[in-house]
Amino acid sequence: MRAFRDVMSDLSGRSQSELVDSLTGQVDAAIEAVLLARKATDGRVPTAQARTRMGELENTGDRYRGEVVTRLSRTLVTPIDREDLFRLSRSIDDVLDNLRDFARELDLFGPGVGSELLHPSMDAIGGALGQMRGAVTVLATEPDQAINGSLRTKKLVNEVRASYQLGLAGLFDAEFDDHTLKRRELLRRLDVVGLRIGEAADALADGGLKRGA
Repeated sequence: MRAFRDVMSDLSGRSQSELVDSLTGQVDAAIEAVLLARKATDGRVPTAQARTRMGELENTGDRYRGEVVTRLSRTLVTPIDREDLFRLSRSIDDVLDNLRDFARELDLFGPGVGSELLHPSMDAIGGALGQMRGAVTVLATEPDQAINGSLRTKKLVNEVRASYQLGLAGLFDAEFDDHTLKRRELLRRLDVVGLRIGEAADALADGGLKRGA
């Protein structure tokens, strides 16, 4: 009976729509996470509160990832290759994991460690995730647009790396103090977030190209 329902769901297109919804939910959790991290670095949200909330967002992302994995096992027809969808979901999950670690480190490093040097990287991350969301939402209906969105995401990922390098330069040009190494670790954490977004964009592009082949 379940197999029959799965087939009918595939034929109606509902299963692909639900899969895309779960992926979008993952990306939305990551977007909220980077916005929260931005607020925590400039003092709009206490770091302890941000750390707690970040854990909740990670749990939300994990729930959506669980849905993706379950639906991949039940859906007969997927928008792009299953392996690429799994890679996409896993990379978004890694983004959330690293943002969780960023919030934890920001709290552990103590008051005053937040710096404007972190803001360009976070703004670029937010932009890249916004492009990723747009690409994911049209995955089932407009695969060509999804590929274009993945390419735009990669360009913004390059901005994350550039912001990291500029941040390091600014950090090392300033007077060395108790926060220097801590801020370097935070900058590196954001750079890793950018790398994981880049992997997600690659998975999306690879899947789209295979579909068009």
